[in-house]
Amino acid sequence: MCGRYTITVTIEQLMIRYMTDDVAMAQYGPRYNVAPMHYIPAVINTSSGNRIGQLRWGLVPSWAKDDKHASKLINARAETLLEKPSFNKLISTRRCIIPADGFYEWKKQDDGKQPMRIVMSDRSIFSMAGLYDIWVDAEGKKTSTCTIITTTPNRLMEEIYDRMPVILRPEDEADWLGRNNNDVQTLLALLKPYDASKMSAYPVSSAVGNVRNDSKELIEQLSM
Repeated sequence: MCGRYTITVTIEQLMIRYMTDDVAMAQYGPRYNVAPMHYIPAVINTSSGNRIGQLRWGLVPSWAKDDKHASKLINARAETLLEKPSFNKLISTRRCIIPADGFYEWKKQDDGKQPMRIVMSDRSIFSMAGLYDIWVDAEGKKTSTCTIITTTPNRLMEEIYDRMPVILRPEDEADWLGRNNNDVQTLLALLKPYDASKMSAYPVSSAVGNVRNDSKELIEQLSM
């Protein structure tokens, strides 16, 4: 499961990275401990190009009667997307990118679990593959929500946990976001483990386990 991540860059850096000046976010700031049910920056493709907007993390299918189970749909397994009613139609119509510069996972050790932060080796922004949907409640209020797709671990991650988020190769991002790309099998082929040689991991404070904590100290490397 991918249940925590970071996006600590500026909005200007996101705009440059995703080649857009179309930003639909009322507020934006560095986040050191993004958790489920938070509103998060996401990238979608529109008729005029990429747009950076805001989605709530925890998918609520458009056909759901209520949003009580959103916190249970923070991740979607790449291997079973087409088998799940919550996700199978979204793969061809509602794909998004969740920008990040790190994510957390807990590594089992003899003395407990050690939180690890996983990043690109060059500390660059990367793109987690996501799906989104729009749910309308009984009063007509719309809520746009998303889920992060996960896959099997690469060599780096298998030492930490048995799943990892799908990180798209930069050259695959346009295909994933493309509004006219509805070839499901081609899209599914993009959902694979990222190259471990381009990633690194390091231990961080256990304070990251508390969702109320959100400060720069959380991403500092612990000396073991």
